Amino acid sequence: MLFLQLFYTFFKIGLFGFGGGYAMLSMIQGEVVTRYGWLSTSEFTDIVALSQMTPGPIGINSATYVGYTAVVNAGYSHAVGVIGSVITTLSVVLPSFILMIVISRFFLKFQKHPAVEAVFRGLRPGVVGLLAAAALVLMNGENFGTDTYQIVISSLLFIGVFIASYRYKVNPIMLIVICGVLGYAFY
Repeated sequence: MLFLQLFYTFFKIGLFGFGGGYAMLSMIQGEVVTRYGWLSTSEFTDIVALSQMTPGPIGINSATYVGYTAVVNAGYSHAVGVIGSVITTLSVVLPSFILMIVISRFFLKFQKHPAVEAVFRGLRPGVVGLLAAAALVLMNGENFGTDTYQIVISSLLFIGVFIASYRYKVNPIMLIVICGVLGYAFY
């Protein structure tokens, strides 16, 4: 039953996760933490951090890690957890795969049609809203701490990374390494 729920949940996320992986994060959290309770908020936060640090799309990486963790948390072995990873990874990718095959046949023919252009003009702000929601979901006590010292250090790291990334275009890998070192030094 768990495997069918995982498949259905991630197929749905893959089908409606417009805007890519970051936009999917709030949907994933809503399903796996809030609705089903497969993971705690802390586990989800760790999975998001791991998904950002590993190569590949964050939505797919998150699905892979969630599938494994949800199955292991349900009491299955680590080997069966790998099956959960495979199920969630394939189910989050499957809708995009099917839709891209279907859409690609028609998009080239109709991409300059006013109705198609209007749909994409409407989707763009929606995607930005989903990305903003994903960012706000991650701004919690799990990520910023619960006491004043942790909140101040976390806020300074957040502001520093934001400025370094947005203004100075510092490599994200370098920022992750720097934050890891600073986290080790200050926490």
